[in-house]
Amino acid sequence: MTLSSRTKYYITETICLLYILLFIYASASKLMDFQHFRIQLGQSPLLSAFTEQVAVIVPVTEILICVLLLIPKYKPAGLFAAYGLMVMFTAYIFIILNYTSFVPCSCGGVLEKLGWQSHLIFNLFFVFLAVFGIILHGGGTHKFHFINKKKLTALFSALTISSISIVVVMFLFSENIIHYHNRLTRRFPHTPITRTGVNDLKLNSYYFAGADNLHVYLGNSTAPLSITVLSSRLVQLEKSMIDLDNKELPFRGVKISVRPPYFFVTDGTVPCIFRGKVRDWKAELARQKGEYFTTAAAIDSVRIAVLSNSSKTGDNVLGIIETAEQGRTILNPDILQKQTDGVFDTDGHLLYSEGMEKIIYLYAYRNQFTIADRSLKIISRGTTIDTIATAKLSIARDVKHGQRELSKPPLFVNKNSAVYKNLLFVNSAIPGLYENSRMWKEASIIDVYDLAAKSYLLSFCIYHYEGMKMKKFAVQNDQLYVLAGNYIISYKIDSKITSKYIKNDTDNLLAK
Repeated sequence: MTLSSRTKYYITETICLLYILLFIYASASKLMDFQHFRIQLGQSPLLSAFTEQVAVIVPVTEILICVLLLIPKYKPAGLFAAYGLMVMFTAYIFIILNYTSFVPCSCGGVLEKLGWQSHLIFNLFFVFLAVFGIILHGGGTHKFHFINKKKLTALFSALTISSISIVVVMFLFSENIIHYHNRLTRRFPHTPITRTGVNDLKLNSYYFAGADNLHVYLGNSTAPLSITVLSSRLVQLEKSMIDLDNKELPFRGVKISVRPPYFFVTDGTVPCIFRGKVRDWKAELARQKGEYFTTAAAIDSVRIAVLSNSSKTGDNVLGIIETAEQGRTILNPDILQKQTDGVFDTDGHLLYSEGMEKIIYLYAYRNQFTIADRSLKIISRGTTIDTIATAKLSIARDVKHGQRELSKPPLFVNKNSAVYKNLLFVNSAIPGLYENSRMWKEASIIDVYDLAAKSYLLSFCIYHYEGMKMKKFAVQNDQLYVLAGNYIISYKIDSKITSKYIKNDTDNLLAK
């Protein structure tokens, strides 16, 4: 059956009209809610690194194509441009569905009304319309006098390959930028954690003392020697008072640290370290006097990493205290990098990864962390995706008392943190690009980093529970525990995260 030139003309005009309606609607919806469109693009696993450019180029291109399709002389160019753009949109959705780490929410226009699979079919239909329109236009009243069939085929092939290549290249570059050269563009995949349990502790003074695969250990700042043991399902199993063999010391800052089957009771203001076993919660004085410290993290049964102060400079310094008889105290003043005063600017979070057998120190007021081995040898330094590299502090000197103090509240970058194996979990205080301000009012944001790969993985939200914001959190295998007000909440961590754990570690299966 041969179509008349008039029929071809009307079909072509109808195709052009459909494209005009599609692109006018799509571009208008993007521009009328441009901020929302930018936020959604920023969450795309494919385009987030190019959000600013794509957010402008796409609607402008759609409008320009509409102009070309309205002018008879430029209809062929408009149809080719429409074909190329739809091929790019189709390639984008295909990559999203098959090659990215997660499928994001819709990002404006028709896509808000359709699912990703449906929109892929929708796009393919419009790709077919463009091809059909170009072929009909070439054989109708407006001939492509300058193009024969071979050239037309070559042009289609070149346009298809180049359109797909542009999207693929953007995807590859975006992946590299987001994971290794990120400038605070977060990725929020769907449901990386799922709430599994809640327990009302009746008090808001609990803190995490430790965990294994079967238990969670809680200390209590208002009852310094009290230890509460919960199951991984948050059922209370035990509540005991730790028995110290020396209770006459001037305790002021007691902290409990559990590393099954051992536990430590420390007070850096004395200073002293007690050690015992969780089977009876009795502890003997293992170390007294020596270096004062403000923070401690148990490494093994006889060694504790500490944040201390240099007796020479007064600056913060990382060290290791050995609790065995004739044990040493090792300090390495080169780990922490001074920026201003050496105390406030190096304040942070001291962690130990049993899986990596590494000490991690994450600064509180800047986007940096340092990894050291069990001998305090520096392994590497890294940065979080936050952009604040210099601590923003206002420090005043109290001449009368010979002290330094903060004259106004500091700008936190990293508020809380936890580590499990090679993954570092950071509770960030800095909003990223293209993020909804409402989300920050309703949730705490956790950024996840792979210390072994030296890359950023993803982010997720921990929403306030009963209006109470997260105070502390801990990670153990595929469980995440959160303290919020009087409550402890447990979450199951999705394989998006747990699949990134290194495999060279054997977890404690039982607390002995």
